[in-house]
Amino acid sequence: MAVSSEYKAFVAEQLEPLGPVRIRNMFGGAGVYFDDLMFGLIVGETLFFKVDERNRGDFEGEEMGPFVYEPPSGKSIAMSYYELPERLYDEPEELVLWARRALDAALAAKASKPVKTKKAARKKTARPKN
Repeated sequence: MAVSSEYKAFVAEQLEPLGPVRIRNMFGGAGVYFDDLMFGLIVGETLFFKVDERNRGDFEGEEMGPFVYEPPSGKSIAMSYYELPERLYDEPEELVLWARRALDAALAAKASKPVKTKKAARKKTARPKN
């Protein structure tokens, strides 16, 4: 389901106190970025924030769950992005606090990924000799 330009503008306005947030279209939805780091996901007219062990309980305490992707294979995949409680749209300071925690989760996820070296990249693209 496509994301309306009005909803993207609304989300950007809500997140303005966070700093330079960009929203980019992707796969029928949109990614919410701070610099080049994606910390949010928009699907339809629903905003999801990145979660980890530090902020997942906040979402679960509000009975919010993950975005579930259903690829053509039919196997559902729960993503590490949870739906934002609707009440936060009326509480802008708290919404920005949740956004900061999502940004922290995205930073932690990025930091935990191994850095690819040129040698590792060459191994992936190397082809066996026949």
